[in-house]
Parts: sequence; C-alpha cells; structure tokens
Amino acid sequence: MIHQYKLNGYNIVLDVYSGSVHVTDDASYDLIAYLDQGMEASAACARVFEEYRDRGVTRQDTEEILEDIHELQSMGKLFTEDRYQDKAFDLKQRSSVVKALCLLVAHTCNLSCEYCFASQGHFKGQDGLMSFETGKRALDFLVEHSGSRRNLEVDFFGGEPLVNFQVCKDLVAYARSIEKEKNKNFRFTLTTNGVGITDEVIDWTNRECHNVVLSLDGRKEVNDRFRVDRGGRGSYDTIVPKFREFVRRRGGQGYYMRGTYTHFNTDFTNDLFHMADDLGFTELSMEPVVTDPASPSALTEEDLPVLFDQYELLARDMLRREKEGKPITFYHYMLDLRHGPCIYKRIAGCGSGTEYMAVTAWGDLYPCHQFVNDPEYKMGNIWDGVTRTDIRDEFKLCNVYARPDCQDCWAKLYCSGGCAANSYHATGDIHGTYEYGCRLFRKRIECALMMKVAQGAMTSFTEPGGTGADTAESGPEADCALLNGEDGCDGCC
Repeated sequence: MIHQYKLNGYNIVLDVYSGSVHVTDDASYDLIAYLDQGMEASAACARVFEEYRDRGVTRQDTEEILEDIHELQSMGKLFTEDRYQDKAFDLKQRSSVVKALCLLVAHTCNLSCEYCFASQGHFKGQDGLMSFETGKRALDFLVEHSGSRRNLEVDFFGGEPLVNFQVCKDLVAYARSIEKEKNKNFRFTLTTNGVGITDEVIDWTNRECHNVVLSLDGRKEVNDRFRVDRGGRGSYDTIVPKFREFVRRRGGQGYYMRGTYTHFNTDFTNDLFHMADDLGFTELSMEPVVTDPASPSALTEEDLPVLFDQYELLARDMLRREKEGKPITFYHYMLDLRHGPCIYKRIAGCGSGTEYMAVTAWGDLYPCHQFVNDPEYKMGNIWDGVTRTDIRDEFKLCNVYARPDCQDCWAKLYCSGGCAANSYHATGDIHGTYEYGCRLFRKRIECALMMKVAQGAMTSFTEPGGTGADTAESGPEADCALLNGEDGCDGCC
C-alpha cells in the first residue's frame, strides 16, 4: 500500500508497510500513481511520456524512472506487502504485564470546564479524593503485575490532582522507597490546570516528575470561554503567571502546554502562536474537542477545511521558526523516521485495558480514564485484580487489524487504530473508528512527513535530474523484541 500527496511544493510518496518516505519529481510521482492503479508498466511509461514530453521528458527518462521504481521494490521500499497482519493478534496476546497506571487522585476540580470529558472532574459520579492507602496499594498492584519490566509509568490525573497534592507527594516518596528492592524505575507525570501551582509544587514536580502537562487553551478570550472556575470566572489571569514561572524554573523542558480547540476557535494556530510568541512557551500541544455532536462547541463538517489549512499553516510556520533558530515543538508533529516506535506499538497502540489502566479514587480499575464510571467497563479493583478478564481480553485483541474501517487506511501504522475510548463513544464499539478524528489525524501525519522532507530527512537514492527519488526509512520493526519471539520488552514502547 502506498499513499501519495502534494504539500508545500513537495511530491511525497509513503510506502506504508516499509515506512519508507519518497520525495519525487512530477513524472516519477505520476508513474508511481499509474502503477498503483494497476496500469501495465509499458502503458504507464507511455502515458507519462505523452503528458511530460513538452517538459523535456523522453522515453528513455520514463524507462529510467521505471528502473528506479523496480529497484526500490526489490529493496523493499516501495509497493511492499503487509508483513504484520498475521502477527498482530499473536503480538498482542503475548503482552501480559501492566506497565502504566493513571491514578485519579481527585474526583473533583477547582475549574468547571464545559467540554470536560470527565464531567467537570467527578466522572459522572461522586466527588472524592484518593487516600494514601489506596494509592499505595495501586503502586503495589503495578509492581506485582509488571513482570520483569523495569520502567513503570504513573500519571497523577483527575479532576485536578493538585487538590490532593499531599497524597501525590506521599505516593512518590513511597515509590522511591521501594524502587531498589523491587528493581523498578518509576516515572511520574502530572496533568494540571495550574490553579494550585505554588513554589512547593514547582520544586517537587521539577524534582520528581518526568513530564508535566499544563492545560491552557491559548488566548485569554479563548481560554476563558470554557476554562472557568465554579463561579464562572476565567482562569487565564490566574494560571498564566504560574505557568510561566513553572516553565522558567523547569528549564523549558519536560512539559507540554496542552490546549483544546473547539468550533469557537478553529483558528487555533493563533492560540499556539500566542503561547509561543507572547508567553514564551515552546513545547505545545493542541487537541480537537471530543464532545456531544449537539454541543455548540462541537467541531462540524464545515470546520474541516479550515482545520486542514490551520495544520498546514502551522507546519510551514514551524519550518520558518526552525530556520530562524527559534524552533517550537508541536506534539502531533513529533515523528522519528529512523528510530520510531516498534511494530508492536504501531499495531497495539496505547495498551489501554491491558498494559495501561486507570485507577479511581476508590481503587476501581478501568481500561483508561475515559471509561471511568461506565459500569460495562469496570474491570475489577487493585485488591482483587482484574476480575472481568473478558474486558481485558477484548482490549488485548483490539488493535489496528481488529478495526474493519482501518484496513485500507494508509495511516494505520501511525495511529494504531486510534483511541478506543473515542471509538466507543462515537460508535458504541471499541473496534469502531471515530472518523472525524481520523481525518484530522491523517492531515497531521501528512504535515509531519512534509516537515521531515523539508528538514532534509531524506537521503539521496538517485541523483535528481528528472528521474530522481529521495528516500527515508522509518523502520517500523525497530528491533521489536516481541516480533523477534521474545516474551516481552522493557521500555522501547
């Protein structure tokens, strides 16, 4: 399977199953397209000659292009077959360890954001805070079910975790006290709206948290439309000074400014540029809202062309900033063409319900934070373990090849089938697809690949001159331990 598109002056050809990316001239681009459509090689060459003869392309040129294409095929870099489908379910079944937990230390929040998937932090249930005893048992559960895996991930989440800051501190202290004995390495992250940030919080997170996600939607008027306190007052003026001090003292690394855009700010690049240019933040993320389609904030079909233009505008602007020596990072454009995720990760995705679970303040287990308080997806608890093994088995076999709508999608080894929660909420089935999100994702990957082309990630395969194609390999196998028949892996994904 291949995917071809034109963006920012480049003709780009992605070979899906090898992960190879080619940038070509016009004649090569069209000849590849004709071959992909099933046209005989001689007929394809003749057609390209007729279409490009006025531009100086000769019959010999078309034959040389065809030779280049055949050589790429022989090297496994173009028109490659799917080598992974038969391994997909076997790979997923081999994974039996838990490597990450999302601890919902607070089922409450000091903001009341209308679009919040967690219903303003209480997850459509009662308010409450996780006790130290429950959190300690959650960490023990993680250790007990992590097998030989050394690197373990724990995210403090909510609600707003800083309303239960003392428990967060105590849990990290407990984890550090058992690391050596258990031969584990805990990496903590924190997701916060910023209201509760203090000097103590800054010092602690900079010492103990591998990454911190800071929630800000961008411009003051955009942020304060939804991110308000219980009294309806906007949060921008409260949190921005705290975020700026936080990032300054963190050294500008190990954080993300994470925003949400809605129907009301489809010009979301202006929010990103505000965060970069006016506030000085460089590590940025902006997510599309996922909400009831009847909500005024929901994205619409009419919004899509605008959003596509915004993603292209952002990619071009990021290239400009990099050229000027003032780069910014956008989470969805982070792409490593040479040492990217292994094939297991590309097939299986985030591992929700198997390797990754959410723990409520009362110790209940769910596949992830977006399933919390859905009675159909309560898996068990941290004392008794996973008692609904049927749920775990359902998620264990939920990968990109288990989703019928993904089979002909060129981006499937980049998204791994997408978010199971979004699929479930959109279609009622974790094996479905949230098509609107898919369309946005495909555009983001096209932009990310184009940026790699523009940044010179290609290595010359043949000399340009009418028949050239530059190539980069993303190597989806990436020395995957599971693909090589081993029992597990330790941290590459």
